[in-house]
Formats: sequence, C-alpha cells, structure tokens
Amino acid sequence: MKTITIIGGGNLGGAIACGLAASGLLLPAAITVVNRTEARSAALRAQCPGLTVVTGDYSSLSTADLVVLAVKPWDVRGVIADHLSPTPPKRQMLVSVAAGISLAQLAEWSGTECALFCAIPNTAVALRESMTYVCALHATEEEQAAVVRLFGALGRAELIEESRLPAAMALCSCGIAFAFRYIRASIEGAVELGLRPAEARRGILQTLRGAVELLEAHGEHPEAEIDKVTTAGGLTIRGLNELEHAGFTSAVVRGLKACR
Repeated sequence: MKTITIIGGGNLGGAIACGLAASGLLLPAAITVVNRTEARSAALRAQCPGLTVVTGDYSSLSTADLVVLAVKPWDVRGVIADHLSPTPPKRQMLVSVAAGISLAQLAEWSGTECALFCAIPNTAVALRESMTYVCALHATEEEQAAVVRLFGALGRAELIEESRLPAAMALCSCGIAFAFRYIRASIEGAVELGLRPAEARRGILQTLRGAVELLEAHGEHPEAEIDKVTTAGGLTIRGLNELEHAGFTSAVVRGLKACR
C-alpha cells in the first residue's frame, strides 16, 4: 500500500491522517485528505504539515490504493455515488469508519467487488492509542492484513466477523465515554473526601494506568487482581460491595447493551 485518500478531514479523519503520518507507515505526502471547506483544510495543514490536503478535489481517488470514508454516516452513500467510480482502474480497498454502515450497504452503494472494510476506532486514535475493530468483504488475506496493520499503527487493531462488530463498538468506541464518566465520578468523590481536584485527577489517572499495566503484565482476570487488594473486613471490600449494591456491574452491562 503506497497511497491513501481520506475523504473527510474532521476530528476522526484528521486524527487518522496525522496518526498515520507520524507512524512512519507511509510518507505524509502519500496521504491525501479531501475536505469540503478550505477552512478545515488550512487547519489540518497547520496541524500536520506534510500531508496532501485539498478542498473539493477528488482526483486522487482514481489512483489511491486505499480510500477511507471518514464522513458522517448519512453522507456515506452520497459520497460514494458522487465521487467513487464503480470501475476503479485498479483493485482498490474501501474503508468506512462511519458507525452503523454495513458491508452489504457499502457493496450495494459502490456497485463493485473491490475489497470493502468497516473499521470502528475510538477517539484515542488522535494519540495512536485507539482500539480498532475491522471487518471485511471481498478482501484477500493480504488485503485484510494490510488494513489491520494500517489501523494497528494507530493503536491496536483486530479483524472480527461483522456480526460481532456492534458489541466491539459498544465496548471500545462507546465504552471510552464510560471510562471518562468513571474518572469524572472518581474525581468528584475524592474531592468530597478532601483531595484537591488536580490531585484527584492525577491520582485516578495513574491508578487506572497501573490497573491496565497489571492486567497486561499478569494476563489474569480482573477479579484475580481484585482479590489481591481485598482483605477480610477491609476497606476495599466495603467499597466494592457498596458499588454492587448500587448496581455498578449491572449498570455497565446495561449501558453497553444500549449502545448496540
């Protein structure tokens, strides 16, 4: 894969472009971002010099090895109809990062059997720390590996069946907001207990980093790590039981199910 065109240089499309440019996977100049407005193009050029950023110029689509549709879900069909050829001059990979767009819809709207992908990153793509799930249609193993490697340069990426994509989206794309809400609640609770807001913020962020590192280092179930910090009659088990009395686990599960 030598050239990529990203249609839509907004928050997600721009983050993908800048992340790929920083990753070294491609030369920045080989990444073309097409915007609707010159204001957005100018902002992206200033943010990430070296990218090829254009306004209203879709000519790069005819030669791009991979095209990323980073537009709103309701705009995907129109963009395909207006700007993508049903008979590209070479085999091309088409990736949608729009939530709720299926591979069947991409196949119908594009009218081609080029390699089709749906990819669901989360907002941490801006820091190359996203968890991205990818599903594919009409793609060879080599093409699948190329797209997974592409998004892997922006964090971690895994190929899964499309039927499991809604669960993956709930867990990681929507779920990052759940993590932020837990952090906010923890800060508020710690302030009530006597910490200053900045102290509470630093404390909870480092605590979560430590929790992630422990789980990755030991490869254990979270409950095994919980057992290490809960002693008989201790404070931690009291707090955990209060969370469960308030429906903590049930609330998280219900929240994820609501995101499908």
